[in-house]
Order: sequence, then structure tokens, then C-alpha cells
Amino acid sequence: MLSQNQNCKASASEEDTSTSNNHRSDFFDIYGPQGKAEIVFKTPETNSTLNLQDVQGLVTWVLAEGFMPSWVFIKNKPLIPKVVMLYVPGLDAALYLSQSKILSSLKECCGNPRAVLALSCVSDGMQTIDALLTCKRKRKRDESNPVSNKPILASEQEQCDTGTDVPSRVELMKNLPFPVTYYTLTVKELEDNGYCLNQPGFLSTLPAPSGCSFYDMLALDCEMCITSEGFELTRVTLVDIRGEVVLDELVKPSNTIIDYNTRFSGITCEMLNEVTTSLQEIQEDFLKLVYKDTILVGHSLENDLLALKISHSLVIDTAVLYKHPRGASYKTALRVLARKFLSREIQQSGNGHDSIEDARATMELALLKIQNGPEFGAPPSYMREKLLTILSQSSKTSSFIDDISIVKRYTSGLSHAFPVSSDDEALAKARKEVKNEQVHFVWTQFSELNSYFKKQAGDVENLNGRLAEMISLLTCHKKSANKKGIKCSVKPELKEILTRMDSRIRSLYATLPTNAMLIICTGHGDTAIVHRLRKMLAEESETSFCREKLVKVLEELQAQAEVALCFVGMKH
Repeated sequence: MLSQNQNCKASASEEDTSTSNNHRSDFFDIYGPQGKAEIVFKTPETNSTLNLQDVQGLVTWVLAEGFMPSWVFIKNKPLIPKVVMLYVPGLDAALYLSQSKILSSLKECCGNPRAVLALSCVSDGMQTIDALLTCKRKRKRDESNPVSNKPILASEQEQCDTGTDVPSRVELMKNLPFPVTYYTLTVKELEDNGYCLNQPGFLSTLPAPSGCSFYDMLALDCEMCITSEGFELTRVTLVDIRGEVVLDELVKPSNTIIDYNTRFSGITCEMLNEVTTSLQEIQEDFLKLVYKDTILVGHSLENDLLALKISHSLVIDTAVLYKHPRGASYKTALRVLARKFLSREIQQSGNGHDSIEDARATMELALLKIQNGPEFGAPPSYMREKLLTILSQSSKTSSFIDDISIVKRYTSGLSHAFPVSSDDEALAKARKEVKNEQVHFVWTQFSELNSYFKKQAGDVENLNGRLAEMISLLTCHKKSANKKGIKCSVKPELKEILTRMDSRIRSLYATLPTNAMLIICTGHGDTAIVHRLRKMLAEESETSFCREKLVKVLEELQAQAEVALCFVGMKH
């Protein structure tokens, strides 16, 4: 199916003359001096598409101990010195086909693409990256019970009784399978779980002052009572990673208390009699301890932050972290998680909850997950590992080039980390790393197209113009006998972005050493407009468009965005 074109070879010849052929010479006796690796695509079955795991599987087959893919055959596989994976979110099949002349380097360097079934548009971009960069594998027999549910943090009484020391932060964070930031909620997860970000009347956490040390991670639990205005804050507790109390203050609500909610909050009238601390005062104290880069741990933490009227986006929520067996719309109670994983009974006192006890429990639950990996607490037959870890187990070195948040999340083992902030910077780093003979796998992302779509979806005027065009095209299409789909106009700005993308791909390919494999995966199309439209419909926002027509547009846009592409080429 894939026919390699010679155009890219000519443009690349000048740049790759100095590339070493040591790898190929290692196999001289078997393959001869002219031996080359080749890709042979198998004829796809009718209406068949690849998934993201199929794309990832090609990497592990070439560089590690993966299984042979069913959709492609690699001839002379040992001659491949490295695999370069380029992630280009936003480019779906429809956009590529309509702009294939601008994106000519894709076919010239990699031939015809294969369709890839993207994750549902309900998911976010980070889940797509996760599907490409983490591997789900069966546990081996000796891994069937890899962890103990023994509490990580000893209580103060246990420390006194046994004389044991509380483990230090360094000890707790040693040899983690995934970095701590892997477990923080994504922007979409924050939105789906009701977190209030940048709301009027809310204070936001601030960056820590230069040179100032601050807490990397704190667990928060709040208690509330019912006033004439609804639920209001009555107690705030923060504990650190060792379970020590950092802040524990009672707060006087500004409105008349109707119900102290004692059976849940543990707060009584007597406890608040002498309290004068206001919400504003506790906010000031809180913001001196919790900075923008502090990870807050809690259980359904959106309620605590709502009571505090504070906006904070770096959150580990144990109610989300430990999946409910019935799906994402359900959440397991903290007391149930504590009983199951900490072998501890909490919230059993007839006097109500203890916020210190609850905060410590959430911190321990988070640390168990962090120390044992994302599959901890899930059915024991499978576990998840980072792709770069699996490659390092096969003595393969990786170079990871991406935004700093993604670099922190996925690098490990024998990997070099290169945080970048633009596509040009990513290209420059990638061109350098593909020349490094000691590197076997290079990952990078060109994100300009996806960033453009996000910007367009956030612009009301642009959004309304796009929706009007889509509705018009759908109406005409319905009346037409042509059933090949609809084509929207492409703005000059978008064409310029696609032209720059094409140039960058051509430049990257030109730098590849002989027999290197280039995989370009688009992941998904324009999901930004899909998310925006779904939100408009869910919130029943005021609009001049008919709801029924908006639903039709949403269906069309979602179907288009969920057909991604995979290009695979070999440098000759």
C-alpha cells in the first residue's frame, strides 16, 4: 500500500552524508553493504482502522520485545538504527485530504497513511498521548501481589509505641514508576468534576517567590456548616507528605448558622463561640502555604476549594484517582478506600468527621498510588508502564522532546529530557537528537496546529462564523446527491500553519540516518471546537443557532475529529 517517493531522498542527501553507518555494518555479513530495512503494509480488511495501541506496538516491535504487528511487516528489522515518533495533533483525515498539496512531504517521505481510530472526543489530548506513551501489559506471576497495603505514614500514637521514624520526603519519592504530576487532574478532568477555576470572587494561588522554598505536596480537608446562604467554611486542615499538620484552623462563617452539620463536620456551637477568624484571614494563611506549583491532595477536593473560594489547578483527587467499578459517574467514599487500602476505619466517631484524620488518609492513598503505579487498586491481571521504561529495559536510550508538563509526566529510565516551548525549538532539538548514535528512540510533538484550533474555538466571532458555514454546508449536502462529506473553507492563517508544518517534517526527515524509521501520528482532529460545542449545548447557552442544527454540526465535527492518521516511512 505504501509507495516510497524519491523526492525526499534528494533533498536529504546533502544533510545525511556524515551520518554513521556503523549500525548497518554490524549486519554486513548477513545483509551485505547495500542491505536496507523496508516497510511492507499488509492489505487492510474492509473498513478496518488502526488504534493508538497498534501504533505504539510498532515501536515496541522494532526496539523492544513487543509482538509483531498484524498490519505491517518490517523487512530486515535489525538494520533500523532508531525510531522517530512525531505527534501532530489536530490533523485529521479530512483536513489532510483537502490540503494534501500543501502537506506534500507526508506522502513523499512516508507514502499513503493508514486511518487510526482516535479516542472519543469526550476524552482530552493528554489521554491520547497517554495511550501512545504508556503500555498496558499482563502481570507476571511474581508480580501478582507487588505491593502491600501497609500504611505509609504511621500515626503519632504508632510512632510513640514503636519508636519508628516517619519516612522522609526523599524516601517516600524514591524510584517512582511514574512522576507525581502524572496523577494530577487534566484540564478536562477538573472541568468534568466541577472544579471552579478563575471564578469571580475567587482568589487564585500564586507562583512561589523567587528563591523561596515551599511545600511540594499538601493534603487538604475542610469542614462546612449550613448558613442562611448555604454551605460555609468552618474548619481548614492541611497536612504535609509526612502526615504532619501544617494548618488547622476553625473559621467563623459570615452568615447566620442554621445547622452546624455536626454529624458530618464534627463542628459544634461551643467550638465556634470564641472563634473570630474570617474567611478572608484563612485565605491569606492558606495562600502563604499553598502556591501555584504545590500539588493539593484531597477527596472530592472541588468542594473544599469551593468553600475556601480559592482557585487551584494542580490537584490529585483520590475520588477520581481510585476508579469506581461502575464508572466515572460514581465515586467511592473515602472511608471505603481507607478500609480497603489502609486497613483503617475512619469517620466512625459519633462526633462527626476529623479533618486531620481525613487529610492524612487522602495523603496516604495518594502516596500508595504514586509509589505503586497507576494500576494500583485496579484488577490485578494488568499493569501500566511507561513506553520509555519498557524501551530502557531493552537497553534502548530515548530522547523526549516536548512541553515541560509532558516531559515531566513520561520520561524515565535511559531517557534524555528536553523541554521546549515551540515547534521550531522542538524541530531543532529533534534534528540534533536523531544524529546522536547513542539514541534509539526520539519523541517530539508539533503542536502549532492544535494550538490554533484551541484559539479559534475560544474566539466567539470565529466560532459563530464556523458554525454558520457548517450549518449551511450540511443543509446543502442534505439536498445534494453527493454523499462524500462536506468541505469547509480553509483560512489563509491555517494554510500558513500547514505550510510551516510541512517544512518542519521535511527538515526532520532530511536529518534522519539511513534506515531510520519515521512514524507520524496525528492522534485526533480539531477536538477544541467539539468540546466548546458540547459545553454550549450542555449549558444551554444563548445562541442564534437552532439547537437541532447545532447537534447535527456536533455529530459531523466529532466524527471528523475521531479519524486520525498514521504515516510510517523509512529513510533510504
